Amino acid sequence: MSLTKYKQKRNFGDTPEPAGKVKKQNDKLTFVIQRHHASHLHYDFRLELNGTLKSWAVPKGPSLNPKDKRLAMMVEDHPLEYASFEGDIPAGNYGAGHVDVWDKGSYEPVDEKGNVISASQFNKALHGGSIKFRMKGRKLKGEFALVKLKSDEKSWLLIKHRDEHATDEDYSAEDYAKKSSLAYTAARNAGTISISKKAVKKTAAKKVPAKKATAVKKKRRLKKT
Repeated sequence: MSLTKYKQKRNFGDTPEPAGKVKKQNDKLTFVIQRHHASHLHYDFRLELNGTLKSWAVPKGPSLNPKDKRLAMMVEDHPLEYASFEGDIPAGNYGAGHVDVWDKGSYEPVDEKGNVISASQFNKALHGGSIKFRMKGRKLKGEFALVKLKSDEKSWLLIKHRDEHATDEDYSAEDYAKKSSLAYTAARNAGTISISKKAVKKTAAKKVPAKKATAVKKKRRLKKT
């Protein structure tokens, strides 16, 4: 696995995204799903494998309804550090826009019968264009599959398997989006997070001076009279 394409697309002096590096694979594999409001809103679906995050862009977001076959476009590998990234990618940079962590947790690679398989077996399945995995997240739980379309090397389908975590009701990732970004939104509204061209920096919240606020109130009262 390589992060060459990831690094080629980014100027780390101008974006707060982590540069990262390929790391030794953890015993417990992680996943993250990020809501990315760039030129088009989409969800980034990332699975840890071989020291990086294998990544797919899912325009409509994941679903717990097995009837939904969500298009997932495979993109470049991302560093493991990206799993905790939230913030704003400045304008002019690749993927410019706001990023929130929508869901995260661990996952297990499994076979057709739901038995846990090794990383090497999972790699083989990935190259074969069909992987299955059991997710243990806050929102997404149970078995899922990613299946590559024959018509396009980068186009896959993200599908929920029918199990105790599946639903037959309409499912929209956006219905759960606000619950995912409360911590970051609160910090941004409080003025403790702002974006510079070189990094995310802490700043003090701007306050209206007391004298100015009093003057504005007096002016409003005079207009009413």
